[in-house]
Amino acid sequence: MGLLDSIESPEDVKKLKESELRVLAKEIRKKILEIVTTNGGHLASNLGVVELTIALHRVFDSPKDAIIWDVGHQSYAHKLITGRARDFEKIRKKGGLSGFPKRSESVHDIFDTGHSSTSLSSALGLLESRKRQGREGRVVAVIGDGALTAGMAFEALVNVSQIGLPLIVILNDNKMSISRNVGALSRYLSRLTATEHYQAFRRNFDAIVVSIPRIGRGLLELIVRGKRAVKAIFYKENLFSDLGFEYVGPIDGHNIPVLLSVLAQVKRLERPVVVHVMTKKGNGFPKAEEDPEAFHGLAPSCSDMPLQARPSFTEVFGQLMADLAQEKPNLVAITAAMCKGTGLGKMAKLFPTRVYDVGIAEQHAVTFAAGLAAGGLVPVVSIYSTFMQRAVDQVIHDVALPNHHVVFAMDRSGAVGEDGETHQGFFDIPLFKSIPNSIILAPSCAAEMETFLRFAIEWKGPVFLRFPKARVECDEPGCEAELVMGEGIFLRKRDKAFILVCALGPIAHIAARATDRLNHSGYPIDLYSLRFASPLDEQEIAGICSRYRAVAIVEEGSTAGGVGETIASILARRAVNVKILTLGFGQELPSQASREELLANAGLDEEGLFTTFNFFAEDVAAGRVDEAHPVLAR
Repeated sequence: MGLLDSIESPEDVKKLKESELRVLAKEIRKKILEIVTTNGGHLASNLGVVELTIALHRVFDSPKDAIIWDVGHQSYAHKLITGRARDFEKIRKKGGLSGFPKRSESVHDIFDTGHSSTSLSSALGLLESRKRQGREGRVVAVIGDGALTAGMAFEALVNVSQIGLPLIVILNDNKMSISRNVGALSRYLSRLTATEHYQAFRRNFDAIVVSIPRIGRGLLELIVRGKRAVKAIFYKENLFSDLGFEYVGPIDGHNIPVLLSVLAQVKRLERPVVVHVMTKKGNGFPKAEEDPEAFHGLAPSCSDMPLQARPSFTEVFGQLMADLAQEKPNLVAITAAMCKGTGLGKMAKLFPTRVYDVGIAEQHAVTFAAGLAAGGLVPVVSIYSTFMQRAVDQVIHDVALPNHHVVFAMDRSGAVGEDGETHQGFFDIPLFKSIPNSIILAPSCAAEMETFLRFAIEWKGPVFLRFPKARVECDEPGCEAELVMGEGIFLRKRDKAFILVCALGPIAHIAARATDRLNHSGYPIDLYSLRFASPLDEQEIAGICSRYRAVAIVEEGSTAGGVGETIASILARRAVNVKILTLGFGQELPSQASREELLANAGLDEEGLFTTFNFFAEDVAAGRVDEAHPVLAR
């Protein structure tokens, strides 16, 4: 039985001898590595903060002292220490632990997080609330150097200096967000650690502390003041000091005795403080240390995956961007710290000066793209659907209203899976379909991806492409058809069909299989691939739907504000009297599960659609147009 098995809460960490903490760190790393390589999840970021997590829970009294993890993808060690070790084997699985902090799991998870750069704002608000209510306890925000690139983090830093509360900011500096950090801030932080005089002093001072018997521990207590004094001599400019923070560091984020000493002193400060901690992403696992970007997140292992698996939509998009960049010299791409994740790695390798990684700064990415477009370039902004939520105002104000030609590639639209509620891509259609001058396209296969992307690059105005975190299906006959504004294509057209299924994006292929089975059962159903979420040709849609007794609309997104509502509104305005069924995801966001499980739970997999269409057809055939079957009310 190892030390980790005895840890039920942070109080158990406090009971360990200091010499045992290194053993605990080793066991935690082993556990994370074992489970993540099986379940998938965030590996390198979690391996990098093991010692820091142990030290935080050793010094502070969670949950009385609130520890807030920015993004939260580095909270695995935190989960193991706070009583969830026995459930850790089901992390990111259906019914298991979330891969991010989640209040419903533990009192030690202060906020539900999943997006970056929110910790400073929420921590400051929590601290102010506690002060006004006379409640005790420190508030600690752990934020990475990558997350600090977002404008929201700087807004919070300024507000901290205005209010002056003793917020403790742990700056976890690993030179990485997901892709390698870029920009002036990264260079600035590097300067704080790179001066030869400072590094020489640090090595000599640490050596002295270690070598002196009996009084070494006492001298170690002087580290904070000693380092600050040296930096006061050699660094005349310090962003954090200028903003009113005490600045401590940089310190070794893998040295537990140093961490404990510094954090214990910081805990007593009565003014805002930044503790600059240097960590190594992937620490303790050589492969992750060598390539932390590749080991940032792992997919679940699968022994029966075919050797020649179909490419993902991301891979198809990435290859097309690399190919189109060779054809079109004015084509450029922008990503927000997700170059490889969004498929732009190939283009970046071929044309490194034409791919801009702006860091975790989605708002800037969109307005930067507007400027590029205004100057005559064709920018493709590649950002996950869930992160495009962070830049809605910039899309409206800076791109759509002036009608700039910007292409948005929204990967991870629809059911995202194991990352849970914060990452589901359900809201892009409701958010963007009403924006002036904009077009939203949903390719269902590789052939349509090429057709739609070429169209988007040639169009003059904002265009959104939404596609899921999934592998492409084989092209259906007709998918290569020319794109006509606002119109879709029939994928199935049968004699005597009295129901029409309208499907958007790749879910059309699932609907095709379901309708094929129903056709064999005696219920001929036509299938229309919408292609467009917005705009829809109202006359075309109304004319097609009027030929049927009932219409079902299937989409992989929110039914509230989705394309189903749009079609229902069109048919109502045009007095097309048909029974309408809308299928998609409801108001309650699903927790972590595989994409296949999420679709099945929502009745959007083949079996679910087959069952629903079958009941729908029975009701329509029997003339029960005003009745709702329980299956249809899912």
